Amino acid sequence: MPNNEFERANIGKLLQQLREPVRHLTIVAGPRQVGKTTLIRQALTRIGAEKPARFVATDQPVAPRPSPRTPVEEITADLIIADAAWLVRVWQAARAAAQDSKKGYVLVLDEIQKVPRWSEIVKGLWDADRAEGLDMHVVLLGSSPLLVQRGLSESLTGRYDLIRLGHWSFPEMQEAFGLSLEEFIYFGGYPGSADRIRSESDWRRYVRDSLIEPSIEKDVFALNRVDKKFLLKQLFRLGCDYSGQVFTYSKMAENLRDAGDKAHTNTIADYLELLANAGLLAGLQMFSANRLRMRASPPKLNVLNTALMSVETGYGFAEARADRSHWGRLTESAVGAHLYNTGMADDCRLHYWRKSPHEVDFVLTRGRRVLAIEVKSGRPPNHSRGLDAFVAAHPGSKTLVVGEGGVPLAEFLSQPAAYWLE
Repeated sequence: MPNNEFERANIGKLLQQLREPVRHLTIVAGPRQVGKTTLIRQALTRIGAEKPARFVATDQPVAPRPSPRTPVEEITADLIIADAAWLVRVWQAARAAAQDSKKGYVLVLDEIQKVPRWSEIVKGLWDADRAEGLDMHVVLLGSSPLLVQRGLSESLTGRYDLIRLGHWSFPEMQEAFGLSLEEFIYFGGYPGSADRIRSESDWRRYVRDSLIEPSIEKDVFALNRVDKKFLLKQLFRLGCDYSGQVFTYSKMAENLRDAGDKAHTNTIADYLELLANAGLLAGLQMFSANRLRMRASPPKLNVLNTALMSVETGYGFAEARADRSHWGRLTESAVGAHLYNTGMADDCRLHYWRKSPHEVDFVLTRGRRVLAIEVKSGRPPNHSRGLDAFVAAHPGSKTLVVGEGGVPLAEFLSQPAAYWLE
């Protein structure tokens, strides 16, 4: 099934917001190529008979024109700089259309973060619309780090509803493309690459050229100040190679060098956060009741989509399956990515735990609820000493084994992180 026909569950919330009276801006944010634009196009097609809409992209070199085959007018920026003045003109044109409409109106602005000073401009225009009671929904699409951490917190507090769109889950990839569990663990959750997995060389080129490079160059470098770009790329590759392992900042500094100089640990920590915000690689903190100790802990590296690990480590699908140790790390990384990606929407936090000689793969928390998770991809053990030690150190915590001897991996990956905390 082509991914443009498959509807993600988020479309229900989006449609609900577009059909309700106008109260807030709607923000659809998530990593590159997880279907943000597809989602809004599907929603606009669904409500096309109910109210007119205008879809405006800021980053496509196509001449502005209406499309006669869809009720949604599409406009893209061509030879016109997508700056503050351009944004005001687009918004004013939509206002005029909304005032002429008796059904309401929808304005969608794609890749809004590419417009300089977009958040303060949107704030002024939005507040003016609310003062006039204009019946126009506004949907903003863009990258999570810039939208959530900057524009929304700086100018738009209290004015928006956020729809987080994360990496595709195992049930979604299975239903939309027929991926088996093992294929999902190796090839990951990028819908655009699913039809290329029968040719691994083609699949690798696509992931590198269409996902990894644009995510780093356009979503990290273009939207953040990065003084040592080569160093950040080195860090990304290191994280893919050692996903599922704890790596001290000092050890990373020894392995990462920029122009012959050893990297500073603070720079590495900052760059790791940028990679996490882009949906690429996270550095999980060790769980501790002491917040200072938790922040000072060495990070556990975890890719946020296992396709990244498979491409960068160089293992073919058959080779990865044959290497028991590597497949175990890949499986653990798939579990970590699933917990991280699905937990964000429900205010869950993901950690690991270690107290020599014991360790726990993941610790999931929300409020005062704590769940220690151990991933088993081999034979079932008699018991998990790490989980026992964790409960002894943190009474009242719950435990869960995923894989052999516990919850089947396919079942675990079919439920969001918050489900396992209940």
